[in-house]
Amino acid sequence: MDEEYDVIVLGTGLKECILSGLLSVDGLKVLHMDRNDYYGGESTSLNLNQLWKQFRGSDTPPAHLGSSRDYNVDMIPKFMMANGALVRVLIHTDVTKYLNFKAVDGSFVYNKGKIHKVPATDVEALKSPLMGLFEKRRARKFFIYVQDYEDSDPKSYEGLDLNKVTARDVISYYLILISFAFLPDLVKCVHKCINMYTGDLNTKKYGLDDNTVDFIGHSLALHKDDAYLDQPAMDFVKRVKSANLFPLLFQKLYAESLARFQGGSPYIYPLYGLGELPQAFARLSAVYGGTYMLSKPECKVEFDKDGKAFGVTSEGETAKCKKVVCDPSYLSDKVKKVGKVARAICIMSHPIPSTNDAHSVQVILPQKQLGRKSDMYLFCCSYSHNVAPKGKYIAFVTTEAESDNPGVELKPGIELLGPVDEIFFDTYDRYEPTNQNASDNCFISTSYDATTHFESTVQDVIAMYSQITGKVIFLF
Repeated sequence: MDEEYDVIVLGTGLKECILSGLLSVDGLKVLHMDRNDYYGGESTSLNLNQLWKQFRGSDTPPAHLGSSRDYNVDMIPKFMMANGALVRVLIHTDVTKYLNFKAVDGSFVYNKGKIHKVPATDVEALKSPLMGLFEKRRARKFFIYVQDYEDSDPKSYEGLDLNKVTARDVISYYLILISFAFLPDLVKCVHKCINMYTGDLNTKKYGLDDNTVDFIGHSLALHKDDAYLDQPAMDFVKRVKSANLFPLLFQKLYAESLARFQGGSPYIYPLYGLGELPQAFARLSAVYGGTYMLSKPECKVEFDKDGKAFGVTSEGETAKCKKVVCDPSYLSDKVKKVGKVARAICIMSHPIPSTNDAHSVQVILPQKQLGRKSDMYLFCCSYSHNVAPKGKYIAFVTTEAESDNPGVELKPGIELLGPVDEIFFDTYDRYEPTNQNASDNCFISTSYDATTHFESTVQDVIAMYSQITGKVIFLF
């Protein structure tokens, strides 16, 4: 502890472990500490005894659920896009040699009171009840527009500045043209109207219906709520930009991830649960000279008279450093609460109904389908990924909390699960940093959101890495 380090990392959550590994590979001297006696922090995986102790106050679960050691229950359940940012980080750091993955069986979306599979092939897309025949034709026109859009080709802009107009404007604009394409004079009129646009167009009146917009925006573009519709359209268009023409209407990340494993979804998941990920990055850090210390109480960050962090004290010893990296719990006076996640953890003896008996699956329930402000997510894995005994399934229902009653709030998702053997309700607060890291040398991660994929998680890691090192990771 009396040594000096380039960086001290506090907390062994996934974000902190990825950063520890990346910084160690860069040749920085890293000390990684955690108040807990296990890896993973908030993103750990628990066996059945640990799960019972945390939520029921006892470490003696009922015998009929099977052996405790056969369970690995994720506290922050998420799948990985097979061609997404986290997989690219794993490949970039060669951490893949420590892990084994298996494709997730299916990705589904909740629409009009039913669960529908997100099409994985041309045949599935043609047969999908998510859109009617005429709606598929309208959607095809829109996707062709998105596919043809190129930053370097002004002709593809269709007169729209995607850095200024909203996603709602783009959908409305293009679909008005589609609706009247058979009447040239009206096209001219519409063009003129668009040029004088005052903001009162809406997608329902002029083109794709709300259910289609939900499907595109939430299941393919992976937006968490409808806020994107009123934000500059550039991000939306880039997310939706398809790798193939209709009917395989997937945004590029989705399509490339789907193709990578040739499975029924674009997602993969590590055998034995997500608790393997932090440990894998910890091994990487250790290989490159990183030092790990678990069960270190308090871990108080020390500041000089100018307010800059210069070390961390634990058990009467202070380790000096140039920079501190941590999760929000270690510097609670430098973060603010930005939301709360509600979740239900369910142990079941069957797959989720209407998912083709999938052993692992994601279901997105778009906010508008539930009359909510944010989406709800179902996540299910099972013995097929070695996270439960034979015949057992672990399902999670998560959402951004809009009340203080998770049981009532999560009811629409829980009702889709069918009978459950055991259910646990929980909420946790989400925080984001308020400090200026250039002023205090502290780099604080944001809390994990309710989504069931890691894209936002890795975006935070990459941004923090750049802030810490001044470097950019080129993963694509």
